Amino acid sequence: MATDSSEGSGPSSGPRIAYGIEEQPPLPKATLLGVQHVLAMFLGNVAPAIIIAGALGALSGQTAYLVQVALVVAGAATIVQAYPIGPVGARLPIVMGTSFPFVGAIIGIGNTYGLAAVFGACLVGALVESTIGFSFGRVKQFFPPLVNGIVVMLIGLTLIPVGMDYLAGGAGAADYGAIENLALGGLVLAVTLALNQLFDGFLRIASVFVGIVAGYLAAIPLGMVDFSAVQSAGWLALPELLPYGVAFEPGAIVTVTFLYVTTAMETIGDISGTTSAVGRDATEDELKGGLIADGVMSAVGSLVGAFPNTSFSQNVGLVNLTGVASRHVVAIGGAFLLVLGFVPKVGAVVSAMPAPVLGGGALLVFSMIFSSGVRIIYDDVALTHRNMTIVATSIGLGLAVKLRPEALAQLPQDAQLFFGSGLITGGFAALILNVVLPEDAPLSDRTAADTTVSADD
Repeated sequence: MATDSSEGSGPSSGPRIAYGIEEQPPLPKATLLGVQHVLAMFLGNVAPAIIIAGALGALSGQTAYLVQVALVVAGAATIVQAYPIGPVGARLPIVMGTSFPFVGAIIGIGNTYGLAAVFGACLVGALVESTIGFSFGRVKQFFPPLVNGIVVMLIGLTLIPVGMDYLAGGAGAADYGAIENLALGGLVLAVTLALNQLFDGFLRIASVFVGIVAGYLAAIPLGMVDFSAVQSAGWLALPELLPYGVAFEPGAIVTVTFLYVTTAMETIGDISGTTSAVGRDATEDELKGGLIADGVMSAVGSLVGAFPNTSFSQNVGLVNLTGVASRHVVAIGGAFLLVLGFVPKVGAVVSAMPAPVLGGGALLVFSMIFSSGVRIIYDDVALTHRNMTIVATSIGLGLAVKLRPEALAQLPQDAQLFFGSGLITGGFAALILNVVLPEDAPLSDRTAADTTVSADD
């Protein structure tokens, strides 16, 4: 087994790894491992584009293009993370893809201000995240595991209703809740769960992808797939520059910028999780480079009609599971994404996916995002009275505005857009409360102290 002595191998120096960050597996093996990364992130990368296109009438007929640029930008950003350009990139096996946390806000901005305002806000917000990367040493104290865990939980909680809408046939669809929709989405969910829990290796890693394929194939004989767009799609096309224009609306910019702050937390966690696979902590240069790349590549994406990118946690899990931490393997995966993105037929095939098939996979993915946030809190946060209060307040406020948006109807439009996002309201509350509330002792320490006092009495 190949090892990277500088990164540790064996029980005495850290976790066992098959290939270190700087090692290159043989090309045939590296290619298969790179494709495995693509399979692990494919649904998560294209689903935001499909959901947003379905929710915004102005994007009618644009799903295939949005999928195409999502693949291209994800591939380019992944390669940059593996092979940095100056300060842009972490020099780590970080897989990038379209970020789910932006979905709700982008739909709201698109319906309120139009598509140009969406991409103008994404461009400005991306530059702000790049600035956070350059000044990371001065702001990192604001992003402890407590805040990161709350944000990750809120991402999952606020997206679960979206997944359920798709499983039922799509919000507003004439056949919403039809038996065939629920059955098809349930099939995807069942296959994914079975593969994830009963198998190991490739089938477990690619369980969501295989579940989606199974549902897609089952939908064809049911007459639920329309391949007309696939037949008319070309074999090669390049992304367009500013296909939807740009406009700069202050309310939209503030909303999206805060979301970039939350995805910065996610990227910090993913970089740390990746380096832990080789038995060491992430360096400040790696964290800075990763955040800068997150912002710069999202800015580039906004210029071609792609939505914001971030690191993908499922691929961090794949690195830890397989012990393959080679950045060269991940770069091969990025190259595959690029190639797929330049072929419009691929985007057309993906966009032909029936809503229940997407919903069956997405519902589980969103739920797993929530459980990842729970794990961050459980593993890294002391369960003090203060911290539990912050968790309760932040989650409560986030769900309150998500489930009862009409309560904000009397606020100005920009305020409705900002605070109407459960992720933003809950995440903002977590940030503020973490700064203003004083620290206290862990519950276990307080219990011991109380016992001591009672004994003295």
